[in-house]
Amino acid sequence: MFARWKILVLVTLLLHLVADGRKSDKNIEMWKIKKLIQAVESVRGNDATMISLIMPPGDQISRVTKLLHDEFRTTWNIKSQVNRQSVLAANTAQERLKLYGKVPPNGLVLYTGTILTVDGNEKTVMIDFEPFKPINASLYLFDRKFHTELVNELLESDDKFGFIIMDGNGALFGTLIANTREILHKFSVDLPEEHRRGGQWALWLARLWIEKRHSCIRKTAELAAQFFINPATNQPNIAGLILASTADFKTELSQSHLFDPRLQAKILKVVDVSYGGENGFDQAIELSVEILSNVKLIQEKHLIRKYFEEISQDTGKYVFGVDDTLKALEMGAVETLIVWENLDINRYVLKNRATGEILTKHLSKEQGVDQSNFREAATSAELEVQEKMPLLEWFANEYKKFGCMLEFITDKSQEGSQFCRGFSGIGGILRDQLDMRSFDEESDDGEVYEDSE
Repeated sequence: MFARWKILVLVTLLLHLVADGRKSDKNIEMWKIKKLIQAVESVRGNDATMISLIMPPGDQISRVTKLLHDEFRTTWNIKSQVNRQSVLAANTAQERLKLYGKVPPNGLVLYTGTILTVDGNEKTVMIDFEPFKPINASLYLFDRKFHTELVNELLESDDKFGFIIMDGNGALFGTLIANTREILHKFSVDLPEEHRRGGQWALWLARLWIEKRHSCIRKTAELAAQFFINPATNQPNIAGLILASTADFKTELSQSHLFDPRLQAKILKVVDVSYGGENGFDQAIELSVEILSNVKLIQEKHLIRKYFEEISQDTGKYVFGVDDTLKALEMGAVETLIVWENLDINRYVLKNRATGEILTKHLSKEQGVDQSNFREAATSAELEVQEKMPLLEWFANEYKKFGCMLEFITDKSQEGSQFCRGFSGIGGILRDQLDMRSFDEESDDGEVYEDSE
């Protein structure tokens, strides 16, 4: 029996970790798309020679290939620089589409054309990717810029929020995803009216009213767990919960021992509404718009507060700064890696030309232009750049190898701003206590590590 209980706990924990991992993966994909869009939006061309192409799931590669072929044929005989570049863009897009047997499950986004570089020269670019979720729209457009409006819509939150609306006539359970609301269930109750009779009648009616009200609270709590707890993971299937009522039902429910603690932790707001049922649902949504739009910010604040609690309690289960955080990652000690989404540090893989030794440096933008960082300190031997990439991008690609969660945060909240300013925008919550001072690996201001490559 004990062994079976242990197995059940382990399975539940594993499912929870998998669910957290999927959520983290989605957040990383959204961050990658966000950075890609920022790069794409910043470029311009001289003329309408830049192609923006979006194909929804189920679209046909052959249909778009024909459009590009027609464009190619139409402009081929027109002798102008603009049309030659249009032909080149269309031909480049055709060649890239040949690599796809069919449109990926989430659709396909492709940008190609001739852009102007910072120094005024022209350069042909090709960007193609499958979105992290279905993009149900089509686009085929030539312009002097790339159009990212439809892709930007993917970044809008699709978190699911739960609503419980209570009044004297019953309760309604619903969800809201983006602009779509859904009623999951509603039930009615027949609470006795308050009477002014005295004596035993008053006592009996008061007791009956309390019992009926308690029964309503109990039923609401049970149904809340049924609708808002995923039985596979034993965790809430909603990002947050709004409680609304015409009286004190919401307060009683939120404070009741009958209400699942996992859902109590998800309560974002408790609101007063003038109606029950569907009208109350609509009113509760209107009253919660601001907090629903800031859910990511709320989650971010909770994460940073947890990090600060580890520091204030001096648990030893925290790390900050590029140097110590990377050491802890290499040891597999980091449970949650926390990084500012605009961290401006590059990761350089360098080769000592004299010895052939490979080492890694992590340099800020200012350090990256200081040539002394590209010479070996003792011998002044030149260090040749083998690879350079943003540290953020490296984290996004490699964090799974360290067995940790990766969370990108902003500096829009007070807590986030404090983390970015006071802790260099990088740190982590550790699995176990770890004293970083006990590790005597040498590092310079550029965060140098010898690589085993």
